[in-house]
Amino acid sequence: MQKLSAQKAARAGPGEYGDGLGLYLRVSTALSRYWFFRFQTRGKRHEMGLGNLVDVPLAEARQKALEARQLVKSGFNPIERRKTARADAVSFGDAADAFFEAKKGEYGNPKYREMTRLALTRDMAPIRGRAVADIDTAAVLGIIKPLWLSKWKTADRIRGKIEAVLDYASAHGLRHGENPARWKGHLEHLLPKPDKSKAGHHAALAYELAPQFYSRLAVAPGVAARALEFCILTAARSGEVIGARWSEFDLSEALWTIPASRMKGGRVHYVPLPARCVEILDEMSRRRDKCGFVFPGRIRGKPLSHIAMAKVLARLGARDATVHGFRSTFRDFCGDETEHARDLTEAALAHKTGNDVELAYRRRTAIAKRRVIMNQWAIYCGQACGAKSDE
Repeated sequence: MQKLSAQKAARAGPGEYGDGLGLYLRVSTALSRYWFFRFQTRGKRHEMGLGNLVDVPLAEARQKALEARQLVKSGFNPIERRKTARADAVSFGDAADAFFEAKKGEYGNPKYREMTRLALTRDMAPIRGRAVADIDTAAVLGIIKPLWLSKWKTADRIRGKIEAVLDYASAHGLRHGENPARWKGHLEHLLPKPDKSKAGHHAALAYELAPQFYSRLAVAPGVAARALEFCILTAARSGEVIGARWSEFDLSEALWTIPASRMKGGRVHYVPLPARCVEILDEMSRRRDKCGFVFPGRIRGKPLSHIAMAKVLARLGARDATVHGFRSTFRDFCGDETEHARDLTEAALAHKTGNDVELAYRRRTAIAKRRVIMNQWAIYCGQACGAKSDE
């Protein structure tokens, strides 16, 4: 015991030096002098770092080694105990914020990134202050159970985020044991099976009413009206339209290529453009500025706001419809009024059908076929105001 002195520890050359009873000093360079405690539990040998000599003097290192040795004698692994103590100091909110920072680069869609941030902050506010190591099944149910029967899709989305944060915390040694937010084999036995037939959908205009509405929209002035018209005719998501940049368009081919980074599914999407969409782009080109957005907002350098198109809907009397709902309107039209294969309609909506090989093939071969669909849709919408077509 106590084979080292403060002076010897400070002057020792490269190597390992034992002080006795499991305490060692490892010297790599003059400035790299680390204490560690060597012990054995369940037949396995372990080393537990105790700090640099600069920060932890000999007396303190001996005290830390003594405490660790007492834990070993009592049947505990001091490394695991230290992890638990560290976890007690880390709140769920801290873990959620760290998870978001680590993963936000994967969220190419700004809208999805913001939805994730809100889920981790606003929706999980009741548990953010609790130690991440203490989050249990009761805590998870306290968040999602009040929403489960009325808004189960929202509740399940929140549950999935909690599960991801807890998995992240476990991977970093901040908690141990099963994940209490896991659905399969756990929460599925504690919550009623959701009635998916009651899942909420975006309010959509019946396709029979689309021409009547479109006739009012086509003569409405303003950037937001043109953006909504473009959104309807391309069956695109609102975020894809307001974030559209001139560099994404090949007007000679009447083709819009949306990069994977802006797509919800993370895959490049090709949109054949009806003649009216090309006309809209020509009109918007007269407003073209350095920001590069096709549909610029009122703030210089920013795109159109997310609510601008919704305001146009309300102004034109379609208060019960939503911008996103026009994707359903388009799908209903294709199903009821055309003979096109379902896969083509789903491809037009950028929905994934089939494996990656099939998808790659369809992207290359189905553009001409989808161009027919988009032209038929444009003709149908514009029939009350003489819409043009490439056919």
